Amino acid sequence: MKAYPLAISLLVSVLVAGCGSPTEEKTAVEKPALPIYEISRQSTTLQREYAGNVEAVRNVEIRARVGGFLDKILVDEGRQVKKGQLLFQINQAEYQSELAKARANLKSAMAEAKTAEVELGRVRLLVDKKVISASELELSKSKLDAAKAAIEEAQSAQEKASLRLAHASIRAPFDGVINRIPSKMGSLIEEGALLTTVSDIHDVYAYFHVSEKEYLEYIKKGKHSSSGQEVTLLLADDSPYKQPGKIETMESVFDDGSGTIAFRARFPNPDRVLKHGATGKIRLRNEVDNAILVPQKAVFEIQDKNYVYVVDATNKVKMRSFVPQSRLAQFYLVKSGLQPGDKVVYEGIQNLRDGMQIVPQALSAESLLTLNPAKSGESQVVTN
Repeated sequence: MKAYPLAISLLVSVLVAGCGSPTEEKTAVEKPALPIYEISRQSTTLQREYAGNVEAVRNVEIRARVGGFLDKILVDEGRQVKKGQLLFQINQAEYQSELAKARANLKSAMAEAKTAEVELGRVRLLVDKKVISASELELSKSKLDAAKAAIEEAQSAQEKASLRLAHASIRAPFDGVINRIPSKMGSLIEEGALLTTVSDIHDVYAYFHVSEKEYLEYIKKGKHSSSGQEVTLLLADDSPYKQPGKIETMESVFDDGSGTIAFRARFPNPDRVLKHGATGKIRLRNEVDNAILVPQKAVFEIQDKNYVYVVDATNKVKMRSFVPQSRLAQFYLVKSGLQPGDKVVYEGIQNLRDGMQIVPQALSAESLLTLNPAKSGESQVVTN
């Protein structure tokens, strides 16, 4: 009969040995293994991208300065032209006739002046002999002056007619590329009509707009002249243009609507790859010394404030707020609230609470960049 209690005692011992402690199970659940990132100061290159518009250094409309029928089109669209090259020929007959008439009027005016000059000599002789009064001499002088004025007027008319005849031949104002030609040969062209445009694209300008905050960062770097900094142009297919450009200047006024200011960069274009009116992105690099970066994935917001979970020496997490200076593709550039050496939880923050313990797994900045490459159009960061 005494064997029963002993059997029951052994059975209980086996059951207890086969089951883990509830406290131990709870502890295991509350200690998740999470990746952490240790904050440090580092020299950093920020890469920001801005929408840009490409323009030729010179893009000029070619308009007819006289009207008439378009007799000749001596160039095709898209062709290279040289300064002074004949592009269009408007019918010259009317302007040749005007020039001939102006020349005849000039000869007539010169003949009238010669007659007035001879008459003045004759009247002066008669006045000296007191045959006629001195008033006749003054009248003759006035006639000669009027004849000379008529010569000047006729000369001006001849020059104008000659100029109008020259304007019937339209020439290239500089070396460039011919764009679309809307009129066809034989068309009646009115004075001021657009014939084509010529673009000088041996170099191009790229205009992009920068916020006031970024403009101030640029100025505080000591770049008051706004010139000389090298930039990269990303084409419409996101491929980088092989020729680097340089910032030349900026506008003097901020746009009221957007609060931005325009910068202008110049790019060489020896192969004529870039065309007037093209679009792209301007990549601007900005060196930042002793930057403190925190991964965006580690950050969460509560009531417009930014927080991270910081891991202490006992591997407990505590929520901490910080103030960002800039937001990049994968990181925040920290202004205040975090210090070098702080360890922040990188992933799994949605399940954390203050005071929880974790099993930390260290990550480096390089591994974060590999795991989360920046998308096209986003600001990027390159750690040095």
